[in-house]
Amino acid sequence: MNQGLISRRYFLGECGIGLGKIAAASLLSNNLAGRSLEPKPAHSQPKAKAVIHLFMAGAPSQLELFDPKPQLSKLEGSPLPKSIIGDQRYAFIQPDAAVLGPQFEFKAYGETRATFGSPLTPLGAVADDLCIIKSCTTDQFNHAPAQLFLNSGFSQPGRPCLGSWTLYGLGSETEDLPAFVVMSTGGGLSGGSALWSSGFLPTTYTGVQFRKGKDPILNLSTPDGFSSDLQKDTFKLVNQLNAKRHALINDDEIATRMASYEMAARLQSSAPELMDLKEESNETINLYGCNRDKHSFARACLLARRMVQRGVRFINIYHSGWDAHSNVKGSTENNCKQTAQATAALIQDLKRHGLLDETLVVWGGEFGRTPMVETNPALGRKAGRDHHPQAFTTLMAGGGTKPGTYGETDDFGFHITKNKVHVHDLQATILHLLGFDHERLTFRHAGRDFRLTDVHGHVVKDLLI
Repeated sequence: MNQGLISRRYFLGECGIGLGKIAAASLLSNNLAGRSLEPKPAHSQPKAKAVIHLFMAGAPSQLELFDPKPQLSKLEGSPLPKSIIGDQRYAFIQPDAAVLGPQFEFKAYGETRATFGSPLTPLGAVADDLCIIKSCTTDQFNHAPAQLFLNSGFSQPGRPCLGSWTLYGLGSETEDLPAFVVMSTGGGLSGGSALWSSGFLPTTYTGVQFRKGKDPILNLSTPDGFSSDLQKDTFKLVNQLNAKRHALINDDEIATRMASYEMAARLQSSAPELMDLKEESNETINLYGCNRDKHSFARACLLARRMVQRGVRFINIYHSGWDAHSNVKGSTENNCKQTAQATAALIQDLKRHGLLDETLVVWGGEFGRTPMVETNPALGRKAGRDHHPQAFTTLMAGGGTKPGTYGETDDFGFHITKNKVHVHDLQATILHLLGFDHERLTFRHAGRDFRLTDVHGHVVKDLLI
């Protein structure tokens, strides 16, 4: 036998009083590979302790909801001036497609005079809490790359998402629930599970998906005929074996696996308590417009508030179905019926619980929609809008953001004319509110340091209190 193994691995790993048992004793405590999830100090004093990201997958139309353009109504049926379009190409329409005017009436709300299309009337109640960024822009014009880009700063799978970076930098404040939770309503997501992946970070930092149905977390319920004592003994044995192996090779993924077993055991009691809304008042249920038991965007928003109260650090709620290539009016109305009331309720509810100042709420999609109409009889499409990366709107509330409207687009809603906010700028600003310097939050991988914002991005200080 190799002498190095005798003196080091064999002695410390195999001896009854050696490192194997020492590792097991420490790693089987609540601090397991929770070592990597212990609370950590930020670079500076954070404004936000938690983030709730309401991701409107498929891209809502800013022209129907936030950015009224009377000039489009005047031009309806005619093409945009060629000087506006330039050499821009689109996925489903020709550059000379006719203009489509806004499909809804707009109204200004609150002291900030925030302007919303009629499907977003419920947001009028929280208008003075909203930071409305009308000048967001992205590099991507198809759904999967754009969704990945906004969540991970890169257009292909394999990079850590914003929630994973947050956990990596700050750790967790809860031992009984995952620190990063994902919920999804509507249809499928173009970007898939890569949207909440930890990428090249240890999988400890991956988002945990809560699904609809009786068992929101896969493989959590104890199988029939499997007693609690047998489960406890099984967990103990598996963790002892994992701890022994971890002591030999110090692999973070083994520590992650051990932490997952411990978290699963705790979740068997904490998850049902979290998901049970019987203690929520009828007034609260009606505020959100949800059913206590039926899966919906509204119920997910109420659960998000409950998660923040229990120390969950980052919550993604994905609502897909906004991809209005046809009937943008009907599509927008339908999605707003499912999301607008609950979005306003979440902000109101956080505020009345004293949580809004330290919780950042973000609402938005991956890009915007074109001023030109999409009509394609062969595909059965009419009165829709194509993808538009040049300009879209994102909302933020709480967590140190300044209420009001920021940025402007031209008369056609095509180009940004004032205060452009690139996706990397948005990411840098969110990280800043969490107490990070986005240039210092790095992880060394494949021989170089990576960060969420790559080599780009700046904090948009005008959005901050």
